[in-house]
Amino acid sequence: MGYVLLIIGIALWSGAHLFKRLAPARRAEMGDKGKGLVAVLLLASIVLMVIGFRSANVVQVWFPPSFMIHIANLLVLIGFWFFALSAIPGKLSARVRHKQLTGVKSWAVAHLLVNGDLASILLFGGMLAWAVVSVILINKAEPTWERPANASVGKDVLAFFVGAVLYGVVAAIHTWLGYYPFPV
Repeated sequence: MGYVLLIIGIALWSGAHLFKRLAPARRAEMGDKGKGLVAVLLLASIVLMVIGFRSANVVQVWFPPSFMIHIANLLVLIGFWFFALSAIPGKLSARVRHKQLTGVKSWAVAHLLVNGDLASILLFGGMLAWAVVSVILINKAEPTWERPANASVGKDVLAFFVGAVLYGVVAAIHTWLGYYPFPV
């Protein structure tokens, strides 16, 4: 049952996010009430993904080499940096259009590198696929992009520190849940 809930959660997450891009007229008709519905669907999708992931039987597909953990930790840190850049526009954010989706892709690839079980491949592979499809659909719907003006390297540094703090908080939560993210 865990895999079913996980797949439904991933599908719900993707569908709720992609609804605006795939059916823009229908989404516009819904107005502000549609935002509430999407928020509820996203919350439900997260709950389903967590329950599904934690209850799925472990089916080991491959065994990642131990050195991958270092690469994965770097990619997760980069992912948090890109998330922070979406709120703190620096020089780097003026070069990358889809900062949050880039952060998700970095995070997903990192987790795929160190988790060889089927549930992880479904969850992180599904999130990676969603992020890639989202970038494609956004670029198709909105081919032009105005780069942020007045970007500074100082804001890149600030965004990095904000991302590093978030990374530390999430690493602490992972440790608390029993998933120690750092090599011994």
